[in-house]
Amino acid sequence: MQAGRGKVYLVGAGPGDMAYMTMRGYHLLTQADVLIYDALVDDRLFTWLPPGCLKLDVGKRGGKSSTPQAEINQLLVKHGLNGQQVVRLKSGDPFIFGRCTAEMQALIEANCPFEVVPGISSALAAPLLTSIPLTDPVLSHGFAVFSAHAPEILNWEALSQIDTLVVLMGARHLSEIVQQLQRWGRSPQTPIAVIRWAGQPQQQHWIGTLMTIEQNTARQPLSPAVIVVGEVVGLRPFLQSPFSSDNEKQRSVAPMVDLPTHTVPSIQLPLHGKTILVTRSAGQSSQFTALLQQQGATVLEMPALQLEPPSSWQALDQAIARLSEFNWLVLTSTNGVDYFFDRLASSGKDARDLAGVKIAVVGQKTAASLRQRGLQPDFIPPNFVADALVEHFPDRDRMTGITILFPRVETGGRELLVQEFTAQGAIVTEAAAYQSGCASAIEPEIIAALEQGAIDIITFASSKTVNCFHQLSQAALPSTWTADRVCIASIGPQTSLACQQVFGRVDVEASEYTLEGLTNALVDWVS
Repeated sequence: MQAGRGKVYLVGAGPGDMAYMTMRGYHLLTQADVLIYDALVDDRLFTWLPPGCLKLDVGKRGGKSSTPQAEINQLLVKHGLNGQQVVRLKSGDPFIFGRCTAEMQALIEANCPFEVVPGISSALAAPLLTSIPLTDPVLSHGFAVFSAHAPEILNWEALSQIDTLVVLMGARHLSEIVQQLQRWGRSPQTPIAVIRWAGQPQQQHWIGTLMTIEQNTARQPLSPAVIVVGEVVGLRPFLQSPFSSDNEKQRSVAPMVDLPTHTVPSIQLPLHGKTILVTRSAGQSSQFTALLQQQGATVLEMPALQLEPPSSWQALDQAIARLSEFNWLVLTSTNGVDYFFDRLASSGKDARDLAGVKIAVVGQKTAASLRQRGLQPDFIPPNFVADALVEHFPDRDRMTGITILFPRVETGGRELLVQEFTAQGAIVTEAAAYQSGCASAIEPEIIAALEQGAIDIITFASSKTVNCFHQLSQAALPSTWTADRVCIASIGPQTSLACQQVFGRVDVEASEYTLEGLTNALVDWVS
């Protein structure tokens, strides 16, 4: 991008989960040169960023060191005037306690183009996701949203007269909020809800009254929380969907009272109410997550594998130097595509140097990755597994002397492909293009979800992710934890074999060995 042609976008990320990002925000992330983001932003949004996007964390959290606002302003101006597309990602909506004014003023003074993109505020989303309406024809003719970050400056007398109150940044001052409202006339029996991590899979809420809520939340970590005060909180038991999952119901930590429930039927997507853990490679974009979310699932992502360059490039560099000697290039994964073509470029070559070399790939996803490089595969086996590549190979009847280049994972890959080609007379050159190993640890929120039984399904798209999940979970989870109550879902036969070895079972296996096939298998299983 040319200097002077950049633009800064102040984008609302919504209440937390990436599912609540607006389409405008999504498209801007996919085109960003620089991302400057706040705390409480779902880091799974980063999977939408283009390769090479610069990510700068400037989040502010109470009690922790943070980037000064003046420095944030300078970063926006610097990168915007440098001709880059800058996304300033803010939790919730930029204009609701989003500190936008100072940033906009700095951009105006620097004559830097900018645009503000709205997001869903947690002030609106948290009550909704807890089945609490903010207005009601009888109980609430209006509501006020305010920050309790500095409760001493608030007009509590005026606030106490409003039907429904939504309090942001008030978790640390819950006691004072309760006392001030009662001091200025609110009944001790006024219902109140404290909603933590609204919009996230680990969402919790505590229901009580101004008299009981402190006891209900004693010794509980509450931040980040949205607090709702008013009679509308008492409507919650009447408005819960009958299709809520057990996990959703368990998030209610302290019910207020046992009231008769009257539910409103609604149409739900097939995977609604299911929380699915997707195991994948660290830093890998998750198309699978989007497919599952389109079917209504709540998705957590666990990077189980860490991809990195091989211990030596020598074999691949030597093969690239004599590309014209090969009849076929075989690529069995998107990782193989990415690492091979990146190394090809670093060697001063490009796709034109593959003229005369046919390309075989395993799976439509690998084929799509190849097409992004401007090339069409010459052969895709009908079944998306490596074994089918040998069985249906176009030159199967005249393999003697055929030369094949196979860029692959350095260790741990399947050997059958090479053995079968070699047995039929082909000359196979294996070259390590990348290495994969287990990630260093499981993220704390995933550990908590597993321990609390909040995950319904764990999906695996390779045997390596199965083994790495097993290794990481053994190190992070108590010895009493088992996957007995979790559905184990596999993308295909080899992954299922690993699941059998680790878990002793497989509950779901895709009939078509693709992410779409696994999604469809899960929909069928739930149905």
